[in-house]
Order: sequence, then structure tokens, then C-alpha cells
Amino acid sequence: MHGEYKEPGGKLVVVDLTVEEGRLRRVQVSGDFFLEPDSSLDAINRALEGLPADSSEDQLATAVAEGLDPAAHLYGISARGVAVAVRRALAVEGTEDRA
Repeated sequence: MHGEYKEPGGKLVVVDLTVEEGRLRRVQVSGDFFLEPDSSLDAINRALEGLPADSSEDQLATAVAEGLDPAAHLYGISARGVAVAVRRALAVEGTEDRA
């Protein structure tokens, strides 16, 4: 599944993932944003990995924020923006299931 979100005044966030047994798997966040340190991207992916696929936007954003080192800096994206991209990816899945 694939979801995208352009942060207002910011950058593009892209999320690719699968759902297995109702959980987020193989989560890969990418886009045209910057993070410091670079390891923050791995932390975001780990924070989302295994979460229930029916997690709300708030729950996803909280998981991302809590998974980041307090000293991490996100430029052009936010935990909320990542959550929106995840929900968009999952919405596509729901649409396909109804077809």
C-alpha cells in the first residue's frame, strides 16, 4: 500500500507498507524532507511497525513522536504528517477490499 501527504508549507511524506494479520508491516517512510540525525528515519519506521492497522491518526502521530529521540529534528514534516500518509495508504487498502 502507498500513501502520500504534502505538509502545508512543507515537504512530501510517502509511506509504503503492508498489512498482515491486522498489523502494519514493512513500513517504509520516505519523501523530500530532512531529518537529523539520519537515524531518525529508522526510528519512525520502527515506531510504526506492528501497530494495529485500525490505529487512528492521533495514535499513529503519538507513536511516531514517542519513537523519536527528543534531540531529533524534523525539517518539512511532522509526526502528524506521517500519520496522515499512513492513514491514506490504509484507505487505499480499504477501497480495494470493497471492489
